[in-house]
Amino acid sequence: MEECKINNLYNLNETIAKEIFEGCTYPWEVLPKIKDFIIKLGETLSDEEYDKVSENVWIAKSAKVAPTAYINGPAIIGKEAEVRHCAFIRGNAIVGEKAVVGNSTELKNVILFNNVQVPHYNYVGDSILGYKSHMGAGSITSNVKSDKKLVIVKNGENKIETGLKKFGAMLGDNVEIGCGSILNPGSVIGKNTNIYPLSSVRGVIAENSIYKKQGEVVEKK
Repeated sequence: MEECKINNLYNLNETIAKEIFEGCTYPWEVLPKIKDFIIKLGETLSDEEYDKVSENVWIAKSAKVAPTAYINGPAIIGKEAEVRHCAFIRGNAIVGEKAVVGNSTELKNVILFNNVQVPHYNYVGDSILGYKSHMGAGSITSNVKSDKKLVIVKNGENKIETGLKKFGAMLGDNVEIGCGSILNPGSVIGKNTNIYPLSSVRGVIAENSIYKKQGEVVEKK
């Protein structure tokens, strides 16, 4: 499925994690690698630009982190990023440059590209959010199937077995997720696509489209 390939979803120049995608075809292939990658990358970061504040936690000196935020390692908080009051970063998280992690937002095993916004009551787990993607208030990724089976990415009759039990969503660059939406396990949202508020999304949604409801997806004009 060409639309799910890394080069069709992301501008890799907009993340400090560019190297983790090397040798991979689909973005979810990197999910099991995030922890070790952060530890390796963190040790190479400039002391002039980043502070190592605790074990395997690096925060850019130009980032703004609220004293009430909780950051568990491994984690990297990029330059000019903002981590707001009561944000909960559970670990294995890369927060890109100028990204926003908001009040009561929880992150776990994620890569947020530069300028991503997850600003209000979001849960983002086992997911990758592309450049300038935005999740509206209360929108979340659901990263485990209710039957606990391995996640399969589906696009009509086409299927890809991921071999992963935990897999939230892959958001391409410039994706807008409406407030209160749920991205079910294995969701892949093409770049420049908008999801209407209160949507329950599953499978592959084409780039440059508007998702109004299940079965009603229109091309952007």
